[in-house]
Order: sequence, then C-alpha cells, then structure tokens
Amino acid sequence: MFLTGTMKINAQGHLVIGGIDTLELVKEFGTPLWVVDEEGLRYNCRVLKEAFSRWGDAVVAYASKSLCNLAICRIAAQEGLALDVVSGGELFTALQAGFPAERILFHGNNKDPEEIRMALQAGVGRIIVDNFYELELLNSIAEEYGKNVDILLRITPGVEAHTHEYIQTGQIDSKFGFTLTDGQAMEGVKAAVYSPRLNLTGLHCHIGSQIFDMDPFRYTTALMMEFIAQIKEETAQEIAELDLGGGFGIFYASGDQPVDPEEWAEAVMTTVQEKARHYNLRVPRVIVEPGRAISGPAGVTLYTIGSFKEVSGIRKYIAVDGGMTDNIRTALYGAKYSAILANKADQEPVETVSVAGKCCESGDMLLWDVKLPRVESGDILAVFATGAYNYSMSSNYNRLPRPAMVLVNQGCADLILKRETYEDLLRNDLLPDRLKLE
Repeated sequence: MFLTGTMKINAQGHLVIGGIDTLELVKEFGTPLWVVDEEGLRYNCRVLKEAFSRWGDAVVAYASKSLCNLAICRIAAQEGLALDVVSGGELFTALQAGFPAERILFHGNNKDPEEIRMALQAGVGRIIVDNFYELELLNSIAEEYGKNVDILLRITPGVEAHTHEYIQTGQIDSKFGFTLTDGQAMEGVKAAVYSPRLNLTGLHCHIGSQIFDMDPFRYTTALMMEFIAQIKEETAQEIAELDLGGGFGIFYASGDQPVDPEEWAEAVMTTVQEKARHYNLRVPRVIVEPGRAISGPAGVTLYTIGSFKEVSGIRKYIAVDGGMTDNIRTALYGAKYSAILANKADQEPVETVSVAGKCCESGDMLLWDVKLPRVESGDILAVFATGAYNYSMSSNYNRLPRPAMVLVNQGCADLILKRETYEDLLRNDLLPDRLKLE
C-alpha cells in the first residue's frame, strides 16, 4: 500500500491525510477534490535542500509548473527554496504570494515582451535565455529600462534520458535551448558575452522528467563542465552557476524505483567538483529544479464512484466524477497511478477494475487494471501522487468545472483553490447583441 507523509488508516478503516479523515474532507468540500499534505510537501522541500547543501554551494528551486498557486508558492518561500517560473502567469502568482523576486528564475522558450518587462520590473534573480531571438529581445528591453540583467543560457546537451518521449528535453531534436553538439551553444555564449546589457552568470540544461537512473545526470553534468572549460578557454569568461534542471523521478505505481534524493545530489555534486579540479575551474554554484519530486507525492485526488460497465471476459469499468479534465496524464503519457478506496482502506483487494472519467472521450481513463476491494457506487476512490501536473494541466473540457484544492495539516483543512461553478465557466463568455433574445 502506498502511503506517504501523514497518510494513515484509522480505526474505521478510512484513509486519513494530515490528521483528517478523507470522508470528512469529502463531506465538507465534495469531489473531485485535490488534497495536498502540507507536512509531506514541506518534508520534500527540506529533504532535497539538505541533500544538496550537504555537498557544497547549491540552490534548490521549486519548479512551479508542477503545482502553482498562492499557497504553494508561499510554502516554497518559507522553506527557503528558489522558484522556477515559465510564464507571466506563474511569475504573477509568485509575486502576489510574496515570493522574493531575487530568488525567482524565469524560464520559457518564447517569452513575450510583456513577460520580459514584468520580470525586469519585478527584479527577478535570473532569466534563462532559450534562443538567439530572446537574447536580442532581452538586451533591447533591458536597454529601455537601463538595467543589466543576469542570465543563464539554456543548453541542449544531446542526452536522452530513459523516459517518455514527450518529456525528454535534453535530446538534440528539441524545441528548447542552444544545441551543444553543433557549435550553436558556443555561438550563443559569445553573443551573450558581447551583449551590453546581459551578464552571463551561468548555464542551464534539463534532460527530461521522471528519471530513476543517475547515470544520465552524471554524464550531463560532465558534459556541461567540459563546455564550461571550453567557454573559459575561448572567451575568458568563467561560468559561476550551473543549473542542471529537474527530472528526479518519484513513485507512482508498481515498477517505479525512485532513488534517495541524496543519490541525485551525490551524482551531480561530486561530478561538478571532480570536473572542476580536472579542468582547473572554480566550482560553480549548482542549481537544481525539482517540481514533481516536491509536489507529486504530497497530492491525493478523491473521487466519488458512480456507474459501472462490465465487458464479459475482458474488463470491468468503473466511472468517477472527474477524469481527464483534472488528470490528463494517463491519456497524454500513459501514466500509471496507485489507488485505494478511501472508505475501505483496510480491506484487501478482491477485484480488478479500470477507472474511467466522465468526459465524452474514449481516451478518458485514469487507471487501467487496478486492484481494489469490492467496488460500489458511492465509494470514494483515492488516487495517490497527483500533486504534480494534475491541476497545472487541468481543463474545462465538456464544460466541466475544475475541482477544489484543500491543504491539510495537523487536523486543519484550508481551502486553497475554490471549486469552479457553472457561473465561472461563463465568466469570460460574451454574447453579441445580434444574438441576444428579443
């Protein structure tokens, strides 16, 4: 059984999170419901921060794209993390949450001028530049403001991590970054060095997501350190920061074998230090950007089970009151999850079912062939490790309102995201006068 953080089973056989019976959460807030275990979230922040700081000068930046709202940004700030944002919306959320701008790193492969202006006005700590167009645009806007801007260049190192093709980002054929293997990256470095308003403080790369093997991290780190040595030789510029992105894998379902965060830290930090000695370089500050590893395990989604369908000799389907609108990852990536019945958490599995959503879409499936106790309409299904990318990638397909999100801690439950209403769905709709009823 997959229980993390403060998740337990009480004497009534119910799943408890943050000291609260999940059936009580359902009674108060309804379903579908995203539940975030605050203690588990903070623990993940601290474990990762401690793992890297133990080895030297390192910064852990929470990748807010995995789960971003005011409360989560505030918690990341309180835990002393930096913050990785990838859009004006994420930046605006972070600033409204009071996140220190100087600890924000602004990513994105196509930042528009207004997003760049917002970042410069706020005084974000680093802007990660993705391409030549952005180098010119950023330098031009910085000139308007009379500011010098600290930047990192995003490098595509040509490393393919063993993960789903849609979440591999380090391979050569990628929309992200300056390609290392064809000389484009060095050309980008020289363009940055000679840009009057840009201060090249470091390099960034990211090789993918949900990675369990530490060898790709070691290899990528070695490649980047070799490139840093080449930069020093060709430009006399010594790179002070090396951002190695995120990608650290977590447990979702049987077969996943995540390693301890200390192993990730050791793989990266020892390689940096070894290569710095080898190339006679100053050891750069290391930045890593975990998102899923922080928010993923802290999240659980609660659903109410409704209808059934049995395909004789093939499969039994059960349907819940959510679906691909609150978790598209199964349909998009073939993602797998662990689940239990929250109201029968102490009961042994006796049947295999597949869990469908309520969207008018054949691909709207949440879990395939999961083992559960005898399932009945009205049971509460708890799906684990849904804290990353479920809310971030949610939609109103079929005009379904998005769920609420609640933060639980030591017996307290606080609503941090209101459930959308049908009225919310119409909030931005406009009806031209010529279509209005007489």
